[in-house]
Amino acid sequence: MTESIAPPTAKTETRTTRDLAKVAVSGWLGTAMEFMDFQLYSLAAAIVFNKIFFPDVSPVIGLIAAMATYGVGYVARLVGAVYFGRMGDRIGRKKVLFITIALMGASTTLIGVLPTYAMVGIWAPILLVALRLIQGFGAGAEIAGATVMLAEYAPARRRGLISSLVCLGTNSGTLAASALWAILVAVLSEDQLLTWGWRLPFLASFLLMIFAVWIRRSLKESPVFEQREDVVDGVALAKRDLAAEANTSAVNEAKHTTRSTSTIEAALHQRKGKSFLIALGLRFGQAGNSGLIQTFLIGYLATVLLMNKSVGTTAIMIGSIIGFATIPLIGILGDRFGRRPLYIILSSVTAVFAIPMMLMVTSGNPTLVTIAVVAGLNLGVLSLFSMESVTMAEFFGARTRFTQLALAKEIGGILATAIGPILAATLTAVTGHWWPLAAMLIGYSLITLVSAAVGPEVRGRDLVRLEDAA
Repeated sequence: MTESIAPPTAKTETRTTRDLAKVAVSGWLGTAMEFMDFQLYSLAAAIVFNKIFFPDVSPVIGLIAAMATYGVGYVARLVGAVYFGRMGDRIGRKKVLFITIALMGASTTLIGVLPTYAMVGIWAPILLVALRLIQGFGAGAEIAGATVMLAEYAPARRRGLISSLVCLGTNSGTLAASALWAILVAVLSEDQLLTWGWRLPFLASFLLMIFAVWIRRSLKESPVFEQREDVVDGVALAKRDLAAEANTSAVNEAKHTTRSTSTIEAALHQRKGKSFLIALGLRFGQAGNSGLIQTFLIGYLATVLLMNKSVGTTAIMIGSIIGFATIPLIGILGDRFGRRPLYIILSSVTAVFAIPMMLMVTSGNPTLVTIAVVAGLNLGVLSLFSMESVTMAEFFGARTRFTQLALAKEIGGILATAIGPILAATLTAVTGHWWPLAAMLIGYSLITLVSAAVGPEVRGRDLVRLEDAA
């Protein structure tokens, strides 16, 4: 087919639906791999890493230590977001996405061959943290790059639906990791799981990396990147060069030529920060809820409530399967009714559901626990992620979209997803109660609710514009 995905200009060749399909598959695979890697790690941290890498401490302290190694990856993600985000805004999205997938895949595979504490002592957790840092460095711009690429390819009227495919990738990764762990926990003995079984999911991720790298070799650059006024010969102009370009264009305008300086001037003189802060607030609900529900709660069920390890992993797996319907549905609703109304409704419902959810979780009934986790995952994590994928791309101007989107995601991740499980583990250990989890879920959701209320509606915004939406 030759349907045009983006309006062609002198600088841009026409993109076809086949090109869009390649980008969609690439984004799906990359984000699937990222979230498979991180979910593999988070589940391992919650289920076995406290015994394999931190065996000489109490179970509660071991869980806190394992959650801390989970959190350090988010620091590396922030560095990766800055480094690769700036690279993506300057030389294009395609090149960055190729590098990030390779870094993530290599580090995750190597985690599967690490020696344990029993083999090499303190070097085991040190090596684990080192690989976690490399993994995070690559992942810091992976989902941001895939989000930007897909949003910039998508027709405006279907941007929410098409951008939600990135979330299907995250859901696929979460599902694959949860399914692998559910199978391992169900079929292996405790001794088998601790000696060699935990390695299998990390080694299996290598195959996904090979396929994703192969797909990304044939991608075309984002049409929005090529249409940008500040891009010359495939490279974005520096700010001083952009100012010179604006002056030249002003002279040409005076001579009645067709080139306009309005877009460049808007990018040069716009005050930065408001869009970023709103986007960061929107990120808090999804990121914070994800860390609590998909990471900490699994360990809490097994370590504190002493439930069978399979209950949590099975609940996450069921919730991820249902998410394959939830995610595109939210994308469609966002395209029809706008981004703000969906954000306000979803964050409000999540806040109201927090206390009933924790009452169901602490009931000890596996059925009620499963219902609570499935509902919390789809309402407070996957639905918000579906909206986040398109909304953040529309919030930022094309000149700094990759960098700002990556930073908003990763700073939100550090403040909410990485610190959240550690804080939750500490507070529940100190109080001996579940209320800190409910309070944190409510707090994260209210931050997102306020951010949505004060932010602009950005549905269908022209992504070629260089300035931010707010």
